[in-house]
Amino acid sequence: MTGWVQVEGDRIVALGEGHEVPAGAIDCQGDFIAPGLVELHTDNLERHIEPRPGVDWPHASAIVAHDAELASTGITTVFDAMRVGSIPRGKGRYVKYARSLASELLELRAKDMLKISHFLHLRAEVCSETLAEELAEFGEEDGVGLVSVMDHTPGQRQFRDIKKLEQYVKSKRGMSDDEFLEHVAELKAMRDRVGELHEAAAVAEAGRFGATLASHDDTTRGQVETSAQYGIKLAEFPTTVEAAQACHDHGIAVMMGAPNLIRGGSHSGNVAASELAELDLLDIVSSDYVPAALLQAAVKLGDIWQDLPRGIATVTKTPAEAVGLTDRGVVAQGMRADLIRFRLAGTVPMLRGVWSRGVAVA
Repeated sequence: MTGWVQVEGDRIVALGEGHEVPAGAIDCQGDFIAPGLVELHTDNLERHIEPRPGVDWPHASAIVAHDAELASTGITTVFDAMRVGSIPRGKGRYVKYARSLASELLELRAKDMLKISHFLHLRAEVCSETLAEELAEFGEEDGVGLVSVMDHTPGQRQFRDIKKLEQYVKSKRGMSDDEFLEHVAELKAMRDRVGELHEAAAVAEAGRFGATLASHDDTTRGQVETSAQYGIKLAEFPTTVEAAQACHDHGIAVMMGAPNLIRGGSHSGNVAASELAELDLLDIVSSDYVPAALLQAAVKLGDIWQDLPRGIATVTKTPAEAVGLTDRGVVAQGMRADLIRFRLAGTVPMLRGVWSRGVAVA
């Protein structure tokens, strides 16, 4: 369809079809206009605060760089994933950071110093020492929008294949064979000791925040049934067809990673996003660890389904609905003026403009 969109302030005030447009309009030269992308799960901010293992980058600088990078890829709303739950000792240690990082992010947001809209996504790591106490540091005033219940205990969910975990951990932490085996044993013992308590705490705290609750790496129908009992409405990265089908049976939206879709499979050896798409078991796409992959994945889904608007909806309308954002995700009168302009070079989308709240940000 050829038409026009009229924006005043931060809102879309009118739309029309045809080539006759209001005076002073920007000629998009046949490019596509779509809603700004809505990102629910990205590790990108963590990459900016720790650009190399053990390197702690100044948080304010990292947030600003992360914000600008997302804007440049067409993302206009992001739920910044921050891990809560740490292991403060040992070779496989990882330290607490979420509370201080969230405070700096919220301060920058309050001062209107960021290009796009940021919300908090707390990744609640069940297999940790400090999850409950870290969650307790957040309150309703923080506006936590999403809590995902994560369990990276070796031998199940994402890391059913211990060899994949071994490859990942050894390359990132420099562990020897014996150190890796000790690390796995410690994690399993920790899960046995505190796992159920932490899982219950994450569900309860999501209720206190008023946040959307998500599962992570569901593998079996039984795990999905537990998710449904918790009131979970969003499944991040189910690892099998069985789990994805069970999610749909329980009315739980399925989200998969854009890198999985573009690479043709999971780096952890789990189910391919394209397989779920072909089975009509894919609802939402996340950029995961590559922000620029989000729009490309939407276009690829458009090819798989032979329906580009449906592909675009997986990164705009559907994720917005999943977290209760009713003012964005579609190009319609009265909605926020979060918009992108792009054209296709073959199957590669080329961004030509990004607007957040009616202001050009890229």
